[in-house]
Amino acid sequence: MARHPDKALSPVRINALKAKGRFADGNGLYLVVDERGSKRWLLRTVVHGRRRDMGLGSTRLISLAEAREKARHYRKIARDGGDPIAVKRKAQAIVPTFRHAVEQVHAEHSLAWRNNKHQAQWINTLEKSAFPIIGDHRIDQIETSDVLRVLSPIWLTRPETARRIRQRLKTVFDWAKIKDYRHNGNPVEHIESALPRQPGKRGHFEAMPYDDVPDFVRMFRQCDATDNVKLGLEFLIITACRTSEVLNSCWTEIDLDKAVWTIPAGRMKASREHRVPVSARAVEILKAAKALNNGSKFVFPGRSEDETMSNMVFLMALRRMGLKATVHGFRSAFRDWAAERTNFPREICEAALAHLVKDKTEAAYRRGDLLEKRQELMAVWGTFVVSNPAEIVRLRAWSSQAQFGSRHSKSNRKRQCVGTTRT
Repeated sequence: MARHPDKALSPVRINALKAKGRFADGNGLYLVVDERGSKRWLLRTVVHGRRRDMGLGSTRLISLAEAREKARHYRKIARDGGDPIAVKRKAQAIVPTFRHAVEQVHAEHSLAWRNNKHQAQWINTLEKSAFPIIGDHRIDQIETSDVLRVLSPIWLTRPETARRIRQRLKTVFDWAKIKDYRHNGNPVEHIESALPRQPGKRGHFEAMPYDDVPDFVRMFRQCDATDNVKLGLEFLIITACRTSEVLNSCWTEIDLDKAVWTIPAGRMKASREHRVPVSARAVEILKAAKALNNGSKFVFPGRSEDETMSNMVFLMALRRMGLKATVHGFRSAFRDWAAERTNFPREICEAALAHLVKDKTEAAYRRGDLLEKRQELMAVWGTFVVSNPAEIVRLRAWSSQAQFGSRHSKSNRKRQCVGTTRT
């Protein structure tokens, strides 16, 4: 029986070999000579029951003694049940800079973004605020003090932006830790303890009192904003939807015959499809928007047919009018109005805002989205929003037969009316 070779090669023999081939040194180590005469080391071993070949480098860089030591090291890993190839790749991995880490995280998360504008904003904020300070630092060498240098200049002057950047920094460092580029924790953790307290932090969105909403809508129609901005904000108020949901609304989502706007799950905060009843005034707004449309897929396009308006466009319009209320606050105004001026059940009002049912038992048995009942609620809200001062607003649940051409039970038609006098 032929003996397995053991240390069959020598430096002299290695230099003398010219012919193409594979020459065994023993214990799975081979010298490979290619057709051009180049020489490299190769280790053949068994990893998890499968034969695997792994390169150990060129003879110009790795000596025979070094190749034998590497072979011994990787064979031991394989015998212990590990994967020497994975270990080698990890050892050769280049730790990325913060800039490269951000680009990698951005690319990996690209399919999860709700819209292109959010995707661009995510990386743009880091490019402007973090790259000049830590962009070229290795991701494993960034400390809490470096993060402080990024956040401190904007923490009080631009608090909302600073909080978003802090969250995005945390995401990048969490990614680096999972990828095994960092072994010393996340430098963003507990960073707020080293920063001054932000005034007015995390309060509720400032809302306009619901009694002021009709007057505001009439005033807003006369302001110097563009027609699309005027129509878009009024549509947002009438439907009680979020800014992003309105700005990204497409004509393919709207069925005027059924008076329903279906927002896909990918654009909803709760990641669930949401059907929005379109009241009579909302239909008028959509028809006006259609008349302005130049072929854009968006209901309320921006300056270009292929782009939406900025997500700050409505808020800036409010600020130019000298108002402190926020756009999101109109949802709060709607909810306060529904609770104080109507007798619609709480679950219908919450469903109109696309809020999830918090009670798990109730959620398990809730199958429908209460669309027909929400049609009545939104019809009454639409009437209130366009009402005139000093008139009696009869807040009755209008029959959907009159508004939407569908049939309802007698109990719906006999719903108790609630009246209020506007002064």
